[in-house]
Amino acid sequence: MALASALLQVMTDAVRKTARPMMRDFGEVSQLQVSRKGPGDFVTAADLRAEDTLFELLMKARPGYGFLGEERGMVEGTDKSHTWIVDPIDGTTNFMHAMPHFAITVGLERRAPDGSSEIVAGVTYNPVMNELFWAEKGKGCYLNDQRIRVAGRRDLSESLIATGLPFIGKSGHAQAIKDIHAVGQRVAGIRRLGSAALDFAWVAAGRYDAYYERNLKPWDVAAGILFVTEAGGRVTTIDNDGDPKTGSTILASNTELHPQLRKVLQGA
Repeated sequence: MALASALLQVMTDAVRKTARPMMRDFGEVSQLQVSRKGPGDFVTAADLRAEDTLFELLMKARPGYGFLGEERGMVEGTDKSHTWIVDPIDGTTNFMHAMPHFAITVGLERRAPDGSSEIVAGVTYNPVMNELFWAEKGKGCYLNDQRIRVAGRRDLSESLIATGLPFIGKSGHAQAIKDIHAVGQRVAGIRRLGSAALDFAWVAAGRYDAYYERNLKPWDVAAGILFVTEAGGRVTTIDNDGDPKTGSTILASNTELHPQLRKVLQGA
């Protein structure tokens, strides 16, 4: 990896080691698809096992850091200024259905003495595609060894936009349909592939022109926010009224499309 620091090496090693048994599990899932019971319990176990592995590897490398994971919640560390933010399988539903679009994602948040915080490093790894997206604050964003940048489109009508939809048990279905109706009339296409971490990474790589979603969590967005900003893009909340790191609402795109898309979404 070009220019990768010791810190980034720790994160990369952790996601790659976590990916090995996960890929074996993924192979099993496709067999379980045909059973009546389905792979649900099996995938839950794979998710927990992946987070355990990440927790063990990251805490061994940086023992004092805090840890915020989708499965175990917040684990306070002795070092109050650093927190790992982790989603062991982002795109669990895809994984459960043997779809090869999911990722392991890790962000590192650094807190200043005044209470403000920023994401200083991030890694998102799709083990099926062997695509490792990574970034460090101020050093650019990379896909494997290639530096990546957001797309240069300025016209919404030519743009391909990513979004997410709430799954069963989550609120916000009506608003999501309104958003799609408003955006869909103005863009070349909308995609919903089911992994927020990869949606961000693909905006950073210029595959998508923008990505928006409501009701996410910090582990969905931590690494991705850094990717898009380091790739020359912009990330805010949809109303530009808060910290996108909370995940409450997200809009990520290049700087030209950002105000245009925000206006459409606010109107929805």
